[in-house]
Amino acid sequence: MSIVLVGLNHKTAPVEVRERLAFTDEACAEGLVSLVDGEVISEGLIVSTCNRVEVLAATAGATGGAEGAMRISQFLSASRCLPQNFFGEHLYTHADDAAVRHVFRVASSLDSMVVGEPQVLGQVRRAYTMAVSVGTAGRVLHRLMHHALHVAKRVRAETGIAASAVSISFTAVELGRKIFGSLKGCTVLLLGAGEMAELAAQHLAGAGAARVIVTNRTAETARMLAATFGGEAADFSTLPEQLAQADIVICSTGAADYVVTPQMAQAALEARRNRPAFFIDISVPRNVDPAVGALDNLFVFDVDDLEAVVASNIREREREAERAELIVESEVMQFQQSLRSLDIGPTVGALRQKLLDIAHAELERQRARLGPLTPEQERAVEALLISTVNKISHPLITRMRRSHETGGEENMQAWRDIFGLEE
Repeated sequence: MSIVLVGLNHKTAPVEVRERLAFTDEACAEGLVSLVDGEVISEGLIVSTCNRVEVLAATAGATGGAEGAMRISQFLSASRCLPQNFFGEHLYTHADDAAVRHVFRVASSLDSMVVGEPQVLGQVRRAYTMAVSVGTAGRVLHRLMHHALHVAKRVRAETGIAASAVSISFTAVELGRKIFGSLKGCTVLLLGAGEMAELAAQHLAGAGAARVIVTNRTAETARMLAATFGGEAADFSTLPEQLAQADIVICSTGAADYVVTPQMAQAALEARRNRPAFFIDISVPRNVDPAVGALDNLFVFDVDDLEAVVASNIREREREAERAELIVESEVMQFQQSLRSLDIGPTVGALRQKLLDIAHAELERQRARLGPLTPEQERAVEALLISTVNKISHPLITRMRRSHETGGEENMQAWRDIFGLEE
C-alpha cells in the first residue's frame, strides 16, 4: 500500500490550465466513484480550489506509488476529456512520506498563494467530507486527514503564521485599496455571493467602501449577504446597469463561462463617461473575459495577478513558516509511526481472536466438569478468559510491532504463518 498525490497548483500551472481541470461538487462525487477501482486505487479524495486541483489516494494491496500515479493521471485525462500531454510538466507527483508532507503543508496553508490564509483548511475538510459521503475514504485516508487537521491546528496555535490572517478575498480588497489609495467614496460590486464573496464583503466593510452592491443568480442569497454587511442587493438581470455604477468589481461566481463580456464592459464604460473601473476576477474558471482588459480605462486582474500583490505578505511570514515547517516534519514522522501500527492492526486483531477462540474452545471441551454455573459465574469465567488472553498476547504483540518496524511486511507474514492467521 502507498499514499499517492497527483496535482497541480498556482505555482506549476497558469489559471487557463487550472480552470480546465477544476471539478464541481457533482463532478467530484462522480469522479471519485470512477477513480476508486479497488484494483489499483482503494481510497481517494479530490481537492479542487481556485489555486489547486489535487487527487490524493491510497493504493490497493501491493500496488506501488508509480502505478497509482499513472492511474490518477489517466483518470484526470479521462474525467476532464483532455489528452494526457495537455498537462505537460504542470503536474507533480508525491508518494508516501512526500505525499503526507504535502497534505500537511496544504492543510497548514504553507503551500498557499497567501501563506497563512485560513480558507484552504476548510477546503481540505470539505474534500474529505465529500470522499466520506461517497464512500471513497477508508482507514488510511481517515487517519491521514484527521492527522492533517491536527497538524493545521498545531501550526496555528504554536506559530504566528495566522496573525492578521489574509486570504485571496482580502488580497483582492487590498488591491482595490492600493489602486484607489482609499476605498472611501468608491462603489464596489460583488458579483457572486458565495464563500469568497462573503469574505470579500467582510474586508470591504472594514475598508470604508462608500457603497457595496451584491448581485447573484440566486436573489435571496444576494439579499442575505447584502443585509449582513449593510450593502444593497441587485437583481442579476440588472448586471449591465450595476457595472456602470461600480468603480471596483470583485467577481467570484461558480459559473462555468464568462459572465462579464467585452460588450457589457464597453457599454458600462460609456455610461461611466470613460471613468476607470477595475475588475478583480477571483473565480476559477474565470468569469471576466480577459479581453475586457484591452479596453481603455478598464483593468482586469485574475487570481494569478494577485501573486505579485501578496509577495510582501509572504516575505513577512517566512520566519513563522520556517517554524511551521519543523512542526510538519515532526508530524510526518509521527504519522508514519501511526500508519505502521495501522498496517499491523488486522494481524493483531486476528491474533487476539485466534487466542480467544482457542480459550473458548477449551472451555467448551471442559464444560461438563464445571457443572451448572450461575449468570454471575458465567460472566466471571468470560472475564477470566479475556484477561488471560490479553496477558498472553501482550508480549507477543509488542514483539510483533518491533518485528514490523525492522522487517516490514515480510516479518508480518512470518507471524501470520506461525499462528495460521487469516485477517
